[in-house]
Amino acid sequence: MNILKISFMAMLALLIYACQQPKTTQNSTQEQLPNYAAAFDTLIDGKEVKCYQLINKNKMKAVFTNYGGRLVSLLIPTQDTSFVDVVVGFKSIDDYITSTEPYFGATIGRYGNRIAKGKFSIDGVNYQLAINNPPNSLHGGKKGFQYVVWDAKQIDNQTLELSYLSPDMEEGYPGNLAIKVIYKLNDDNELIMQYEASTDKKTVVNLTNHAFFNLNGEGSGDILNHQLQINAKAFTPVDSTLIPTGEIVPVKNTPFDFTELTAIGARINLPDEQLKNGKGYDHNYVLQSKPSEKMILAAKVMGDKTSITMEVFTTEPGLQFYSGNFMMSKNSFKGGAKDDFRTAFCLETQHFPDSPNQRAFPSTILKPGDLYKTQSKYRFSW
Repeated sequence: MNILKISFMAMLALLIYACQQPKTTQNSTQEQLPNYAAAFDTLIDGKEVKCYQLINKNKMKAVFTNYGGRLVSLLIPTQDTSFVDVVVGFKSIDDYITSTEPYFGATIGRYGNRIAKGKFSIDGVNYQLAINNPPNSLHGGKKGFQYVVWDAKQIDNQTLELSYLSPDMEEGYPGNLAIKVIYKLNDDNELIMQYEASTDKKTVVNLTNHAFFNLNGEGSGDILNHQLQINAKAFTPVDSTLIPTGEIVPVKNTPFDFTELTAIGARINLPDEQLKNGKGYDHNYVLQSKPSEKMILAAKVMGDKTSITMEVFTTEPGLQFYSGNFMMSKNSFKGGAKDDFRTAFCLETQHFPDSPNQRAFPSTILKPGDLYKTQSKYRFSW
């Protein structure tokens, strides 16, 4: 009887001890995944697709899928224990595959933004890219990185590493390009994006993330009353096909002046040729003449209904501001709302559009032996 009693007490002590031990990073992350995460579990091109979640000490959460290296959700905690999802996205892998807008939340490459007529040359050799935004090539071509299943490694609860080897002449780009992207959600409520790439043949590279934001929350209506500030004194005008003309024009006394906090919609419908070309804002802002070693403050946005504020920092020379002008109510987001006209905006850190054909723009050439390295972050406060 005493032996049985001692055994029972020993087992009880072991059980209590086990319950008190911290769970592993993997189990902790898996338990906190959103309820739609199972709809991402599949195989594409023979590779496993799934959801990954990052969470910081303040309970802010970022949800990714390695299909396209996409940011699916960015959840800001509120005082009543609910969340505001400030990134629009879908609740299943099928929705991303069939979407009429291919770039929601995606990691973009090899070349973010447009290249005129899909043509460029390096050392006298001409290259022809796929034309997927006639008459130009956009965001890497018909099968850009938004359709790639990235190799994913969750380093810890706050860090996700994505990697991909883009083979020589994929979508017409020269060189075997090895890419690594690290997404980290730190305890200062910053989503940090670190990009690295190397090549075995001279090529062009311009990587970015194409998250669509609504700081009032997904499905909350248009973003025209968001307050926006862009720390740029100039922008690059475009022609009717959204290719830069080569000019760098001051924003002062134009609808493109966001050097002070201004509502996105304050001037968006003015009879301006550049607004007509972009059907609103779809333009590159000149932050600096060349990339910097340290990140600079590029922009600040505040949601008018929630007062959630996002600051954008980058080492890149340019920032593409897109006001959701081609959103056409053809897709349904996670919460059921449609992707209605101008219900999200993008601030894409980058080199300038069509740089391979614009000698006056900062170069996007990557040579063998060199390392492409750039960093950006979104900082949130509420």
